[in-house]
Amino acid sequence: MSEGPQDAEAILKERLARGEIDPVELKRRLGVVDRRSSNTPRTRRLRPIVPLVVVLVAGLAIGTWAVSRSHLESFGSSCAIPALSGSVVTVTLTDMGGGVDGGMMMGGMMRVIDQPAVVPAGRVSFRVLNEGSLTHELVVMPLPPGGAGSRQVGSDGKVDESGSLGEASSTCGAGAGQGIAPGAASWVTLNLSAGPYELICNLPGHYARGMYTELDVRG
Repeated sequence: MSEGPQDAEAILKERLARGEIDPVELKRRLGVVDRRSSNTPRTRRLRPIVPLVVVLVAGLAIGTWAVSRSHLESFGSSCAIPALSGSVVTVTLTDMGGGVDGGMMMGGMMRVIDQPAVVPAGRVSFRVLNEGSLTHELVVMPLPPGGAGSRQVGSDGKVDESGSLGEASSTCGAGAGQGIAPGAASWVTLNLSAGPYELICNLPGHYARGMYTELDVRG
């Protein structure tokens, strides 16, 4: 005589009471299913992930925009350069090879490159980028009678700065400082009358190694 469902359930419960089977085995034999897990739609279980993905994507987009904006404002340097007024001249300071002996630059080629080299008279801003491996600076001076590079270099490796109109020599800052570190920038804004000017680096030995160029300010 076969056992009915109720008899089978009673027998299994008795075995559970005697410790012969555990509750999990009882449910398995009775075919009991956890409805909370089986009836939960897959889409509902995944729903909390969706906002997280949206936040991550938005964060990535904002981060990319910020990096791009920072790059545009730094103009290739490690500094954030503010918006400058008037005619803006980008000055690049470079050096190739050479070394320093007792504070004097020995050997190697050094350059000051200005772009543009001609600007109208009035307010002129200099955005100075040090792309060399040494510390540099920019000093704005009237052009000497002999032309750019004709100044007399003293025993200290520097030229006389009398008549200087201003300088950019502060790492990641405006105006005078202790020099522009490699990869950094400085800036200065001046009011210049029409005439020729010389842009120089006057750290010891740098002028003698070619760190000068001419700027033409036209009325």
